[in-house]
Amino acid sequence: MSTDLFCEIVAGERPAYVVSSDEVAVSFLDTRPVFKGHVLVVPRVHVETLTDLADVGPFFERVQAMARAVEEGLEAAGTFVAMNNRVSQSVAHLHVHVVPRNKKDGLRGFFWPRTKYDSAEEAESYADRIAKAL
Repeated sequence: MSTDLFCEIVAGERPAYVVSSDEVAVSFLDTRPVFKGHVLVVPRVHVETLTDLADVGPFFERVQAMARAVEEGLEAAGTFVAMNNRVSQSVAHLHVHVVPRNKKDGLRGFFWPRTKYDSAEEAESYADRIAKAL
């Protein structure tokens, strides 16, 4: 089995602000979010790209639920849902970005400005709000 940052989070060997975890996927806050509340959804099984994922349906059910939870939990107008396959993929483990969006939030095209949480408590509050909306 491959060992990467996301496999370590899935195994509980590396800390993360986990929003949701089940037998199919683990979802946690991105440490360099486009906007606060930016969640990564990763399959428990290590696969590098979408084409490597054997059972796509259950995984994307989790992505769909997370998009709904980000909107509801953060009172966002919508979400931006995206993934990279190899090119621009910072960790070689399939992951889907679920980014909260609001009109005039400044996101333009594929330029993703990054921000930081002010504290661990603030990050935890975002994770909790989204988790409660699941």
